[in-house]
Amino acid sequence: MYTDIVINATPYENRIAVVERGSLLEFHLERPTENGLVGNIYQGKVVRVLPGMQAAFVDIGLDRTGFLYVDDIDTSMSMAQLSQPEASRSAVEAVEKKSVNPAIEDLVKEGQTILVQIAKEPIGSKGARLTCHITLPCRNLVFMPLTDHIGISRKIEDEYIREELRQKIEQLRPEGTGFIVRTVAENVTKAEIEADMEFLLLLWDDIRSNAQRATAPRLIYQDLDLVLRAVRDLFTDSVNELVVDSRSMHERLLNFVVTFAPKLKSRIVFYDSEVPIFDAYGIEVDVARAIDKKVWLRSGGYLIIETTEALTVVDVNTGRYVGKNDLNETIYKTNMEAVKEISYQLRLRNIGGIIIIDFIDMETEQHREELYNAFLKAMSKDKNRVNILKVSEFGLVQMTRKRSSESLSQLMCEPCFYCGGEGIVKSRQTICYEIFRKIYRDNRKAGGKHVTVKVHPHIADTLSQDEAHHLRHLEKTTGKEITVSPVYNLHVHRYEVVWDD
Repeated sequence: MYTDIVINATPYENRIAVVERGSLLEFHLERPTENGLVGNIYQGKVVRVLPGMQAAFVDIGLDRTGFLYVDDIDTSMSMAQLSQPEASRSAVEAVEKKSVNPAIEDLVKEGQTILVQIAKEPIGSKGARLTCHITLPCRNLVFMPLTDHIGISRKIEDEYIREELRQKIEQLRPEGTGFIVRTVAENVTKAEIEADMEFLLLLWDDIRSNAQRATAPRLIYQDLDLVLRAVRDLFTDSVNELVVDSRSMHERLLNFVVTFAPKLKSRIVFYDSEVPIFDAYGIEVDVARAIDKKVWLRSGGYLIIETTEALTVVDVNTGRYVGKNDLNETIYKTNMEAVKEISYQLRLRNIGGIIIIDFIDMETEQHREELYNAFLKAMSKDKNRVNILKVSEFGLVQMTRKRSSESLSQLMCEPCFYCGGEGIVKSRQTICYEIFRKIYRDNRKAGGKHVTVKVHPHIADTLSQDEAHHLRHLEKTTGKEITVSPVYNLHVHRYEVVWDD
């Protein structure tokens, strides 16, 4: 499979595109003013414990406190921290008695310091999701210092290789620690695994040492930036080449890969051309389309993708596609084409959380079953964890996709300053009638014989044309002469009624 990684690096923004067979497969964006936080480790301070939600709010030094759920607290760590001299004897005894499913109030106390890692970026008005289950990724391994477990990537399917890797880890790991073998480690040597493990163990010792000396809230460990993370996680043997348009970033990447994958060094290419790199690869147009609400299908059908605070809704429509034989076949073909496009768009746009897909309703059970199986197959390539329910009688598919960071639209867009992100504004007619009611209501206490209404030009046009007869009727009713004055810098919702002598 022909895959490239294309990096557009500038002082104000780094953009990374994964291109497969000429098509944009993944897009990642990071700005220096908005660096990603997932993976960072903090010495935090518990500021509030909520037994009713079985969660706690932890101050880690960001604008908003982080959210720590009871299942994300490491019991052994809490025991150690509660055993400190300042912890009460009753708190320690409570944890010992409730070792199975302990309550949040028995694990953490307000004012307690606790080592946490960001598992999910702050999104919208929500603070970061925190966890005490620390994980430290490297090229071939993910280290879980507080977990006694060995895991092998599910994408390594050969049972012999899986068992061989498990034995290598068992021989090398310190007792009581955990490691996950990543997909790229399928064919690595024992020496390479040992080198990764040694690095991660030294890193963890350094983190613990810094945490013991730090006062909360304090950043203890900062994960790699987006570009280096992409190289660590995405740059594998299956990638044809990694192309970057910044000479300084090119040198940085060369130095970085020498430490863990020197054989890939020759595949890092510096792009030196007057044509911008994303234009040369045809990526710029795809990125612009990735935030559009409407996505056209090749057949002439289309998708509508809308995100609310709670979930994302994808609506499938036949559009211009009218089919050749009968309605059922037209609907079936549109839905099957939509399956591939939806799986692609979810990954490209990094849409997570609850997702509802409204396929066009199909009458036959066989078609619904084939649609479901096709969707499962299409989503199997997604690296994020997904859970998909069967097609309902209404043609709806409910699913979840793991979300750890903001979607592409959240990164690249902001709420409309007109509608405040609602997606709608009051109609011109509604605003006109609001003005009429205000004039009628204020007429009795206002003096003078003349009224000037200052409005947005669009509203002025409506008042002077479509609502002219109502305006004249209002003049007769109030006995006032009404003048409409357009003001170009007024918000369409804003207006001013001035009573003149």
